[in-house]
Amino acid sequence: MTTSTVPVGASAPSAGPADVPPLGSARRFLRDSGIVFRRQLRMNLRNPAWVIIGMLQPVLYLLLFGPLLEPLIGQLGATNAYTFFVPGMLVQLGVFGAFFAGFSLIGEWREGVIEAERVTPANRTALLVGRLYRDLLQLLVQALILVGLGFALGMDASVGGLVLGVLLTLLLGGACAAASNALALTTKSEDVMAPVINMVMLPVLLLSGILLPMTIGPAWLQTASDFMPIRWVVDGVRTSFAGDLASSTLLWGTVWALGLFAAAVWWGTATFRRENA
Repeated sequence: MTTSTVPVGASAPSAGPADVPPLGSARRFLRDSGIVFRRQLRMNLRNPAWVIIGMLQPVLYLLLFGPLLEPLIGQLGATNAYTFFVPGMLVQLGVFGAFFAGFSLIGEWREGVIEAERVTPANRTALLVGRLYRDLLQLLVQALILVGLGFALGMDASVGGLVLGVLLTLLLGGACAAASNALALTTKSEDVMAPVINMVMLPVLLLSGILLPMTIGPAWLQTASDFMPIRWVVDGVRTSFAGDLASSTLLWGTVWALGLFAAAVWWGTATFRRENA
């Protein structure tokens, strides 16, 4: 019987997973975020109540408030009530729905899921981005349903403007979802988080022109709304639906949407890294 020997100073060849070359940082990030996304998606599919509830409010606004705008649409500087109103409802869907994304994260933290993620080699940014994938997919499905209903009610929008408007909505929704997750890990309490969100949402609803344009209000109210970043996104989405793709209003809306998304993702990532440090 022969026995193989290993020369002194040489290491024995390893077998199994150690022979597999390590993943690149980009591939690892996509793999980790994909794993988180699939888990979050399964959780949503098992309990779709929040998706339906989040969709119900803008649909009711569209069905019950939209007809009230039709006699007044000329005074608002538009020609089609639903081409004016649906963009506002899209932004409302993106903001208000995404702001509640962090509540499920508090439940995960309480159940020890976040603690369990700390001991894994998963990319910390991917832990946030995987959850954002779920939130953006949910928002996209809801937005498509809302846009389809708008067309059924008589909305008239260009295809290019429609696509750009939905993209701006997704950017804003992603920003709100990332900020909500960061706030959830900061407060770790629904009792603290709920009043904070309500305190933020009320001025957003009143000063961003979601329901009515701020141009019909007094000068002091218009000045106050100029300091509301979401107001510029609302105006940008309305402009894109109207087909005016070269407007400076659309440019400012895009700049604000990108800026809010970048700032919120940075905050969310920093919070996840600190929590998982």
